[in-house]
Amino acid sequence: MAEAASDPRDVMRTADGTPLKVSIARALRRNRLMALGLIAPLFLFILFSFLIPIVDMSLRSIDNSVVPDNLPRTVEALADWDGENLPPESAFAALAEDLRDGRESREIGKVATRLNYEISGMRGTVMGTSRRVDRIIESGAFKEGLIDANEDWGKPETWLLLKRLSSPYTFGYYLNSLDLRFDPQGAVEAQPEFRRIYVDLFIRTLWMSLLITGLTILLGYPIAHLMATMPLRYSNLLMILVLLPFWTSLLVRTTAWIVMLQSEGVVNSVLVWIGILSDDGRLELIHNKVGTIVAMTHILLPFMVLPLYSVMKTIPPSYMRAARSLGANQFTAFVRIYMPQTVAGIGAGSILVFILAIGYYITPALVGGTSGTLISNQIAYHMQSSLNWGLAAALGVILLGLVIGLYFTYNRLVGVDKMKLG
Repeated sequence: MAEAASDPRDVMRTADGTPLKVSIARALRRNRLMALGLIAPLFLFILFSFLIPIVDMSLRSIDNSVVPDNLPRTVEALADWDGENLPPESAFAALAEDLRDGRESREIGKVATRLNYEISGMRGTVMGTSRRVDRIIESGAFKEGLIDANEDWGKPETWLLLKRLSSPYTFGYYLNSLDLRFDPQGAVEAQPEFRRIYVDLFIRTLWMSLLITGLTILLGYPIAHLMATMPLRYSNLLMILVLLPFWTSLLVRTTAWIVMLQSEGVVNSVLVWIGILSDDGRLELIHNKVGTIVAMTHILLPFMVLPLYSVMKTIPPSYMRAARSLGANQFTAFVRIYMPQTVAGIGAGSILVFILAIGYYITPALVGGTSGTLISNQIAYHMQSSLNWGLAAALGVILLGLVIGLYFTYNRLVGVDKMKLG
């Protein structure tokens, strides 16, 4: 019996003579390769447009390679310095040679900018000294020559800064993002009062994003309910009105709000015309928090309405009729029967609106003024104007961490599996 079962002639085969087990394995392998080929474009898109930029941003937030790469002799000379008084003559000589090489390679500007992030005025010190460094090297009096070129080289704080920046990695950008800094000895301390801006911006960004999310729920819920319960021809018209902002440029929508909310705009003029306000008592509705909240609520409202509508459309009307037939009034039936079934749509819309609001920067930049801008505006400023990419990356990483933390909190309290778009 055993010998007969093991006979190769008894193995099931396909029409071409291939063993059935081998043929099935090949078919499964082909299916897996086909599935991999279908998802490969999406995977590559996510990899190059999402994952790699995030990793690059995270690395930039701790990168400190400018000083070690461009002042290698100085870094080596300061390795054994105890930080007391001024470093030895050899450190001044190493700095002079590094400044000369940096000027010739035109990389010294990066060093000057990096030092200026830490101590204001260091850019002028470095660039001015680099133009006189040839005479200093020819004289051979490195210490005296550098101090004569700029008195900052005679301050221990300047050399302590160079020693601290000798490491290729730093957490200084994260400290700056939290309104902290290193003192000359390397201890962490609070920024001066006039430079503490980022913590307040993070708090403002969070509460304004939450407020905008709440306002879109209050405004979007009745709109979505009307769309889900009205006859088709009326709900289609309402849907067109909801989608109309998507067909209009973001810049046009924001500019329209500037026209409406300014002191001589439509809103103030109507309030003055009907007698609610005097001509001298016009409201300040633009270039502040109010302008940002109003404009962003209007722009993000469709992202709340559409998930709510798609969920409400799936709720059978018979549920409300059954509740009414069992003795519940209209309000009780709505609150206890209808609303719980829309929680999934509220969650989906809230996640969409909150994440979009927390990263918005065009609308706050145009209508927010000084009190209505968000942390994203500072990130854009450091990437486009100040070119402090390390600080911009640190701010971005902290913002990303806050969003992920809130997402996991939502998942723990509500459950992402209960969120759906219809």
